[in-house]
Amino acid sequence: MLDPALPIAIFTEATLGTINAKMAEGILRYGRNPVAAVIDSTQAGKRLRDLTSIDRDLPIVASLPEAQALGAQVLVLGTAPSGGRLPQDWVAVLDQAIEAGMSLVNGMHDQLQPRYSARLRDGQWVWDLRVPQGDAPPIGMARAAALGNTRVLMVGTDMAIGKMTAGLELTRSLQDMGRDAAFLATGQTGIAITGRGIPLDAIRVDHASGAVERMVLEAASHDVLVIEGQGSLLHPGSTATLPLMRGSCATHMILCHRAGMQTLDELDRVRIPPLREVIALNEAVARAAGALTPARVVAVALNTARMTKAEAEAALSAVSDDVGLPAVDPVRQGAGMLAKAVMHA
Repeated sequence: MLDPALPIAIFTEATLGTINAKMAEGILRYGRNPVAAVIDSTQAGKRLRDLTSIDRDLPIVASLPEAQALGAQVLVLGTAPSGGRLPQDWVAVLDQAIEAGMSLVNGMHDQLQPRYSARLRDGQWVWDLRVPQGDAPPIGMARAAALGNTRVLMVGTDMAIGKMTAGLELTRSLQDMGRDAAFLATGQTGIAITGRGIPLDAIRVDHASGAVERMVLEAASHDVLVIEGQGSLLHPGSTATLPLMRGSCATHMILCHRAGMQTLDELDRVRIPPLREVIALNEAVARAAGALTPARVVAVALNTARMTKAEAEAALSAVSDDVGLPAVDPVRQGAGMLAKAVMHA
């Protein structure tokens, strides 16, 4: 686990401000560690708020030595290329970090621990976030259905649209309301932020539901569990939503969507159906024709980051009117309305 007192540098080479840097933005928005700098040679000299909606006055530097000079002790790989593979042109930077005594946080599928284990000094470490921890999980048995708490699953129309962000904001709002709420991370960014969770996309498909179930059962003492979503039922390359539904036996869902999207981000031949139909699809799959818990979508978390305030307000109103549910941008507006929708459903 990353000591929250250690200053970090976040590596986002040539991706800052793009979808591929979502891990960086998640950590910058919700992480516990002090951030010394962001490394992106294509944007060096600018400040973080110049390129993102995150209002933090952090420097963007061109190189690792510059970040070290600002106090960074840990290098976090904050971007994930398509497929989550390690680009070969990053190896020199990683070698440089290890030789300089820095530790590494790696959210990619390619593991760095085997590459560097023999070169680590005392107190230096490599954290491969996508390596499942502990014993192999059991096969899912729908045991979470017997719990008496509230279990909220974040579902979406696509990948990388804000399911983790909405879930963290919802958890914070529930806690502010005095509810005993916990966020359960299922991806590398959520794990890096909270220090715990499961890397769902690195778990064998036969055990994925069981891994979610075990995590939910271990957190059963909390009144409300917010389960981080992954992927989408609409995406032909995603299998993550089904084990999340089966393992959590969710009681509620929040649909996450980016305002104005009509097709999937990287598959423009796959259209996004009307949100009413997407809601019906998720509810039908979750309840499994009555075999499992009848989870309902109780609100829409709408990502309006690419819109002006006026455009966002119009989009939120239109979605709410269309689906007959509250529609909220949890970053712009906070997630108070989402929390109320969950607790009053």
